[in-house]
Amino acid sequence: MTQRNEGEGNKTAAKEYNKAATAHARSGRSEDAARRARQAMDTPEGAEMREAEIEGKRHAKDEDPQLYKKSKSGPKRDADLT
Repeated sequence: MTQRNEGEGNKTAAKEYNKAATAHARSGRSEDAARRARQAMDTPEGAEMREAEIEGKRHAKDEDPQLYKKSKSGPKRDADLT
């Protein structure tokens, strides 16, 4: 099947995604996954998930610190990236 270019904002893909997301929500699989996740929060895995969430949020507040980490060869110049 060939795909046509719909320009900015692919309406066909958005329609297909919305249809699949609605079907998933109506299937009941979301509720089951949410129930299992709630139960997991009371286990050692829950503590690990909370730590991962905190770490993820900590990084989301700012830019990636690796962008500014100095390397042995010095900072990259724009000319080096092309």
